[in-house]
Amino acid sequence: MKRLQKIILTLALAMSWMTVVQANEQPSVLDNIVERGKLRVGVGSFVPWAFRSKSGKYIGFEIDIANELADDMGVELELVPTAWDGIIPALLTGKFDIIIGGMTATPARNLKINFTESYNSTLGQDVVANSSKVKKGTSVEDLNNSSTTIGVRRGSTSVQTAQRLLPLATIRQYDDESIIERELISGNIGMWVSAAPKPAFLADNNPGLLHRPFGEVISKSHIGMGIVKGDFDTLNFLNNWISTKHNNSFLKEKGDYWFGSQQWRIKVAK
Repeated sequence: MKRLQKIILTLALAMSWMTVVQANEQPSVLDNIVERGKLRVGVGSFVPWAFRSKSGKYIGFEIDIANELADDMGVELELVPTAWDGIIPALLTGKFDIIIGGMTATPARNLKINFTESYNSTLGQDVVANSSKVKKGTSVEDLNNSSTTIGVRRGSTSVQTAQRLLPLATIRQYDDESIIERELISGNIGMWVSAAPKPAFLADNNPGLLHRPFGEVISKSHIGMGIVKGDFDTLNFLNNWISTKHNNSFLKEKGDYWFGSQQWRIKVAK
């Protein structure tokens, strides 16, 4: 009996070792990118992170990041615009190599994919309101009722932020941010919870019509690139790349331009 148990244990260990070897022999996403000569990046549509310019080309903070990464890797960049609520499933089914889309690294998302170190952690969630629907100085307590309508992008962390901030409010989810903006300006919704700096830009460009009811961001976010689980070579490379771009101020310069100024607004397609 002991001899049989020993044989079974030996076979089990051998099979485990073979599994590890086979896993290690699988090419990483990094290897595939280099061999293919192309980096495929999944992006959403989200001003000023990634959006179409007047010329029809995608521009934004994330696009600059993706272009720089592809240049440093010596490969071509292919952008893969994807609906936000389907972007993680698209990554997992191999539609692209990496998500660079202003994605907050939440625990729920981290159960499905891995995240890099943050390449922009200075922003968070903010709120912009229609002044005819939400008066300035209105407290959170007064807004926490079903007559308060909040617009959010479907699949974004803004959904959870809005539910936590005003659990009794009516929350409407949309696939397209341009629709949320129109709904807010027309007064069909009273508030919009979104990633900064969008709410501040809207309030600044629509004085009297829109305002930021809380005057500051209501939460901070860890923004990371998303990749499939188990690919430590690619994760290591991306983390080192992000560290380098923090150290040489590339990320700060891009953040200052896209989030600290409005010079880019003349490029936005109407």
